[in-house]
Amino acid sequence: MKTVLRNARILTTDGFRDDLAVVIEGGRITALVSDAAPQLGGASEQVDLGGGWLLPGFIDAQVNGGGGVLFNNTPDVESLRTLAAAHRRFGTTALLPTLISDDVQVMRKAIDAIRQAIAEGVPGVIGIHLEGPYIAPARKGTHDANKFRVPDADEIAMAASLDTGVTLLTLAPERVPLDSIRALVERGVIVAAGHTAATYEEARAGLDAGIRGFTHLYNAMSPLTGREPGAVGAALEDRGSWVGIIADGVHVHPASLRVALATKPQGKVMLVTDAMPPVGADNPSYELYGEVITAVDGVVRNAAGSLAGSALDMATAVRNAVQLLGLSLEEAARMASRYPAQFLNVDDRLGEIAEGYQADLVLLDDTLQVRATWIAGQREDA
Repeated sequence: MKTVLRNARILTTDGFRDDLAVVIEGGRITALVSDAAPQLGGASEQVDLGGGWLLPGFIDAQVNGGGGVLFNNTPDVESLRTLAAAHRRFGTTALLPTLISDDVQVMRKAIDAIRQAIAEGVPGVIGIHLEGPYIAPARKGTHDANKFRVPDADEIAMAASLDTGVTLLTLAPERVPLDSIRALVERGVIVAAGHTAATYEEARAGLDAGIRGFTHLYNAMSPLTGREPGAVGAALEDRGSWVGIIADGVHVHPASLRVALATKPQGKVMLVTDAMPPVGADNPSYELYGEVITAVDGVVRNAAGSLAGSALDMATAVRNAVQLLGLSLEEAARMASRYPAQFLNVDDRLGEIAEGYQADLVLLDDTLQVRATWIAGQREDA
């Protein structure tokens, strides 16, 4: 069935347009046409969007949990359905469920669950993010250092074993041999630096070996100082890599995020949530590594005081990018769609409202609240 979405301010590849309509058929965008009614004849369904903002669906590369589910605790397909559905309410139409540092058996089970979810067409699941366990004890955050290790050939093969979808792996470049980083990249894994105590030189060597980005910039990594640029300095200096930022006003001061935006080339800063189970759930508490953690006033910390992920959703991250960082809605939306799609190498089909792209969309009202989403053309109201 052909569907036409009209009467909206549509974020196209060239910016916002209020004179176009989006034609959807077979789960894809088949055309952008004039919104003049006479040219819309023959459509099976015409949907008036009431002048709202129609954006590409948000893409989140770091989602630990949602809807009361923590992926580490229940790495199965039903948990993935719950997690993805919870984030869809906030405009996320594609995501990487994220497994933080864990044992090999749990990693295998998580990869198998992602493979099955993609095979079953679970809406929104496009791959997996393995955040650790090949990271640095000195920058562990809330990760369990007892799980940390250096990958051998078998673990590299396991980490790269998802034969469909995207695999993103966060590691500390000073902890993993450069040949192992190269081996992961050669197998199609997108490698990011994070939870790292790397010197500038170590981070730079990792970039040269194929590291493509940095996980939650500033958090859990060696800082930029006058005489030691650290991982942050390497991330900000490098022109080709992407950085993820958690724009909740807690993980990083807004001024530091504005520095990153001023330093990195446009298109290399993307929004992530690092979300935990309270997102989209009534219960603010969850269990991580046997410890009960509770979100208080939207902030998630463990008993030691370390930030334990976030209670952030992507729609709020977009609003914060506008309100806290002073960005236009167009740029904030691209940081949640086009730029992560480019980082994850899915920008040939996701992250744009353009002919031939999957019809993954989010409709916002004038207060930038989500009113509806579409995944592969299937609508769900918020």
